[in-house]
Amino acid sequence: MREEEARNVIVSPVVTEKATLLQEKANQYTFRVHPRANKIQILQAARKLFNVGIVDVQVIRVRGKERRIGRSRGFRPSWKKAILTVKAGEKIELK
Repeated sequence: MREEEARNVIVSPVVTEKATLLQEKANQYTFRVHPRANKIQILQAARKLFNVGIVDVQVIRVRGKERRIGRSRGFRPSWKKAILTVKAGEKIELK
């Protein structure tokens, strides 16, 4: 897998309070990934981009929430996130 393909699979890090706690306590990192990516593609992309040992990959499909503006209703888009468990003693540097 080339680096540009890996960057298409892993879109961006998820920076939330829960994701930060996972980084500190369990050495797990959360990323927004391409909606059609599978676990194997995510694993290969993470190894290529970050050069760390990945122990486990968990993939979650986040459903879009309903939003209203006045009388009109709509939905935020659904997206996919991955939680990567990194080997003990290693870490990913997020920019």
